[in-house]
Amino acid sequence: MQAPHLDHLDRSPGRRRSAVLALLLAVLTLLFLALGASVGSTGWESVLRMRDDATSWQIVMDIRLPRSMGAWLAGALLGLAGAVAQGLFRNPLADPYLLGSASGASLGSALGLVLMGSSITSLSLVYRLGMTGMAFAGAACAVGLTVVLARNVQNTLRLLLAGVIVGVVLGAVRDLLELRHPDILQAMQAFTLGTSAFVGWESCALMAAVLLLCGLVTWVCSRVLDGLSLGEATATSLGLPLTQLRYGLVAVLALATGTSVAQTGLIAFVGLAAPHLVRSLVRVGHGRSTLLAAAMGGVLLLAADILARWLVAPQELPVGVLTAALGGSYLLWRMHRSTGIGGRK
Repeated sequence: MQAPHLDHLDRSPGRRRSAVLALLLAVLTLLFLALGASVGSTGWESVLRMRDDATSWQIVMDIRLPRSMGAWLAGALLGLAGAVAQGLFRNPLADPYLLGSASGASLGSALGLVLMGSSITSLSLVYRLGMTGMAFAGAACAVGLTVVLARNVQNTLRLLLAGVIVGVVLGAVRDLLELRHPDILQAMQAFTLGTSAFVGWESCALMAAVLLLCGLVTWVCSRVLDGLSLGEATATSLGLPLTQLRYGLVAVLALATGTSVAQTGLIAFVGLAAPHLVRSLVRVGHGRSTLLAAAMGGVLLLAADILARWLVAPQELPVGVLTAALGGSYLLWRMHRSTGIGGRK
């Protein structure tokens, strides 16, 4: 059944502004990708020598470009997941890790390090695929356990509480595993701080495929998010198949978050800040806003990754630490300006 009461969300003046924002984000993406290809220990020299120097070509095409593209894709997945989480839970403070996926991915990575060795810098394809698979499996199992404990996805508060409990328990299990195997502590630190240094073209292809799939499912389910924004009773009265599409949205949340975390580790605040930025600039339905949040998340993480490589070059900062500092500062500023939270009444 069509939901005519929601049509104004897509015909509002914000639709034109959303097109402008999409164009701006596309331009920023291309600029940052070009900038990311030039940031490194050898700077612009590798870019200038690409035609004549095989080593420079390899540095740019096999290291810098896939890393930059991977950072954008991971950020886009987190931005999309954050927008879905905030719409599904009707809470602007919801983030992609609410259903326990972060703790599950961390536990999966810790188990992978114990089983396959503690060198996260290994270049073996089998090793990288195994670690990625373990992290993703951990995230997927955590979300599945959350849904089972919540009994269904209809009660969002129960689902949220179950996710918090699962996250705490799995985090404790990971800590016990690290105490039992202290040799994995250094590798786990790189995972929990977040990095795009190990992303290659294969990882980019995987994240791009997942982003396309999750984007399509979210677009199909966007009417549910629009309906939920008006209240549970209103969404039900509009004839929307809430239960089935909620399961689809939870699956998107798990798949997008698990894929991103498996490739880049735990990246803080991108999934929380990207939807906030989009809502502060345009007001459109969830069909467009979630896709804009994905593009915004990609730009934010790519910009943070470039800063992480440039600020203390030739060394680099963990990108997850940088996003936490910048994202936290932005949200504190938003809270300070808000008239409803800590601001002037």
